[in-house]
Amino acid sequence: MGPFITIVIVLLLLLVFANIKIVPQTQSYIIERLGKYQATWYAGIHLKIPFIDKVIKHVSLKEQIADFPPQPVITKDNVTMQIDSVVFFKVFDSRLFAYGVENPILALENLTSTTLRNIIGELELDETLTSREIINTKMQTVLDEATDPWGIKVGRVEVKNITPPPVIRESMEKQMKAERERREQILIAEGEKKAAILKAEGEKESAILRADAQKIEMVREAEGHAESIRLHKEAEAEGILRIKQAEADGIKMLLESGMSQDQIVRLRSLETLTAAADGQATKIIIPSDIQGAAGLVAAVKEISQ
Repeated sequence: MGPFITIVIVLLLLLVFANIKIVPQTQSYIIERLGKYQATWYAGIHLKIPFIDKVIKHVSLKEQIADFPPQPVITKDNVTMQIDSVVFFKVFDSRLFAYGVENPILALENLTSTTLRNIIGELELDETLTSREIINTKMQTVLDEATDPWGIKVGRVEVKNITPPPVIRESMEKQMKAERERREQILIAEGEKKAAILKAEGEKESAILRADAQKIEMVREAEGHAESIRLHKEAEAEGILRIKQAEADGIKMLLESGMSQDQIVRLRSLETLTAAADGQATKIIIPSDIQGAAGLVAAVKEISQ
């Protein structure tokens, strides 16, 4: 084998190795053959025909982020503000991404700006500031549908910042300050109201407790007075019962002594007469037939005492 053949073989081997392409994961290569689309290579090893096949574009299959600068938009009530947005997208067809539009990212940026202006133009200032989720959803739907011919799948759109004009911001700050002061006054008034209610309830409960204490005291006094009267009456009844018992015992003894009932009656009359005189009379005439009975009565009284 001559040196020339060796050189040719070496050159051929170098040429083959130079045309072996290894496509990394999450990427794809667009291949043209003689200026015409030939194939899309995905992850793996591929062999390109020298001088005929050409890799014209490397396409990333990972999800990408397009952060666009603030765009001037006008609301429905003619307020101009600056809004910037972020678009999350992914290439689902490398061929359409390579041939569908000249500059896909620039096209996506312009489409995002026009879509944002259209959506904000239908909203007033207050709605724009409080409807970010609605704006995001509408933009994502419109962009995803419009970018299908470009091989792009829009997964999510986020409005980052909404910047109103300085005059509007100052007015909003004043409004927020007034609202905070109003809430503060409401909280103070509610606190004072609750304090007054608690104080009144405390005074009411205190008055109820005092009245209950007075009532209990009066009931106890009345019960004590009633108990005293009851004991007094019971003592009087006991005394009367004992007196009656003593009188009954005395009359029984008189009857047992042989006195007649008529003599006993005359003796009781004599005692009544003596009590009526109350020691003021100087002379009391006692019938002779009851003198002995009187002595017997005196003896009975001494025994009963």
